[in-house]
Amino acid sequence: MISRDEALQLLEEVETPQEVIEHSKFVSKKAVEFAKKVSVPVDLELVEVGALLHDIGRSQSYGLDHGIKGAIILREKELDKLANIAERHIGVGISKECAVKLGLPKKNYMPETLEEKIVTFVDFLVDGTHLMSFAEALRKLKEDVGPNSPVIQRAEELNHELAALMC
Repeated sequence: MISRDEALQLLEEVETPQEVIEHSKFVSKKAVEFAKKVSVPVDLELVEVGALLHDIGRSQSYGLDHGIKGAIILREKELDKLANIAERHIGVGISKECAVKLGLPKKNYMPETLEEKIVTFVDFLVDGTHLMSFAEALRKLKEDVGPNSPVIQRAEELNHELAALMC
């Protein structure tokens, strides 16, 4: 695991745009706050650093593939847990079947660990450096993808799952 400062340095090294770094710092702060309210053990360091690096792939792409590109950067540095967060946060999680339809490599991009789910969920709630309510984020998502998209159900399921773990 790398430190917060090393993560920020890595974002600079790969020339991550400054607005993405600011977004990532905000997501990191809010993700740690969220994780501290969960009633089960959470690796706070992994949440903090994972949230800082979740969008590192935006140094190469602003498309949906930014998570995959970020995972490649992080795996090259042997940071597999952080790579999983970057890869699995996209689209509030993407199934293998949906990945193919979206032109991504056929792979499951669903967050699996609690830390991955926290970063994914908090990132879903953050627009730039503004934290939205779940209702606001869901309304925005429906406008973007349509009310019947499977991503709507995934966001709702993730919300219910994490809400059940809150103190």
